[in-house]
Order: sequence, then structure tokens, then C-alpha cells
Amino acid sequence: MATPAAATALAVIPARFASTRFPGKVLADLAGKTMIERVVEQASRAAMIERVLVATDDERVAKAVRGFGGEAVMTRPDHRSGTERLAEVAAHIDAPVFVNVQGDEPLIDPAAIDLAVETLAGAPDVSVVTLATPILDPDALMDPNVIKVVMDFDSNALYFSRAPIPWMRDPDGSASPRYFKHIGLYVYRRDALLEFPTLPPGELERIEQLEQLRWLENGYQVRLAQTEYDSLSVDVPADVDRVLARLAEGGGKRP
Repeated sequence: MATPAAATALAVIPARFASTRFPGKVLADLAGKTMIERVVEQASRAAMIERVLVATDDERVAKAVRGFGGEAVMTRPDHRSGTERLAEVAAHIDAPVFVNVQGDEPLIDPAAIDLAVETLAGAPDVSVVTLATPILDPDALMDPNVIKVVMDFDSNALYFSRAPIPWMRDPDGSASPRYFKHIGLYVYRRDALLEFPTLPPGELERIEQLEQLRWLENGYQVRLAQTEYDSLSVDVPADVDRVLARLAEGGGKRP
């Protein structure tokens, strides 16, 4: 973890217990450590992070975090998303930059966190930064659980979708499209984060069921930082074996 003088951001890990597909997954055992402990450890290794908090609405999660020496804060149970949970934390902590680290990505790469924070620091006109990585697996293009993103010349997101974008109309032509997967790590300036719960959800967000579209539909720029890190989230119990296999290989970077 960086010293306070060098650090620029506060990492917050939203961690619910009541996951629909995998209840209690943040406390799942991953080779002797809970998933939330591994997320905290990885976030703490980022050079640009000064402090790591777990934001939860369940005392079981808070107790587990404090048990391994982490810092937990209790938040309201009625939040509709992790971003709203972060906004509640931001309302009480006056940090300039907040990082939303997903609580179900125990292999998050600290270098990817640093890249996102550094990208925001280098773009004073941008309030939201997230990550994208090239899609190398053709099967991922048609997987609606793999979120795709397209960007403009300045690496600002044009659209996020569960569909394969861009669509290649003429597969026999000369075009060679690049496809990018969205990695759900976000860096926000505090003012934008505090505004998020007041922004109205739009039609695109409702159709795609992608919260990040709310920023675009409300006129925000979302800057994409490109990384070679490919996320491996735990959404269902079967994903635990995939994480354990990656741990045995020695890390969370693209194999």
C-alpha cells in the first residue's frame, strides 16, 4: 500500500452477503482465505491506493473483514447497486478520488487499479474511468455475460453492450475489427460519484441491464484505460474452481 503522501485514491469494495446466484459468496473459501480477504489484499497492493474499505450491509461480512485486520463500514441495505453504496461512503469521507473494486474479483491486478487511477489523474476533464481488455476468445463475443465496449479516438466509451459490438456487416471484407471486454473496475471523482444516485436511469440501461450506461445517457464521459489484465469474477459456485485453478497457476493475469 502506498504511503499517504504518494497515494491518490480510496478503494471501496462493495460487498453484499445476499447475492442472488451465490449467497454469501464474498465469504467463500479460496485456498484458506475468504474471497473478500483476497480482494482487500490485492487492492492494498496497488501503489496508488491510500486506504481500502469494505462497504457492506451485513454484519457477517463486516465481522469477517475486521477479523483479518481489514476496515469495514456499514451501509444501508436498500442500495440498488455497488455504485450507490460507494456514494453513501463518499458522502461521509472527503477523499478526492474513489475506486470501486468489485468484491467478487479476488484476482484483481493491482497494476490495473493503478492504471485506472493514473488515467483519471491525467485527464482533468474526465470524472469516470474504467478498464477494457482485448477479447481474444471468439466465444466471448456471443456471451451476454461478457460486456463489450466500443470507444472513440480519445478512448472515451461510446457504448457498452451485451451484444457483439461493433457488428461486422461484411465478414469477407477488409475490415479487421478489434473487440474489447469491459472490466468492471471504476475510478470516480467524488463530485460525480455523489451525483450518481440522483441520475435517472435511461432506456438503454433498462434494456441492457448495464448500470454503466447511466453515465453515458446522462452526458458523462467515461474514459477507457486499456489493460492486458482479464478479470475472473465469481458469479456462481462453479466459478470458485476456476479461481482456485488460476491461483495454482500463480496469478490473475491473462493466461
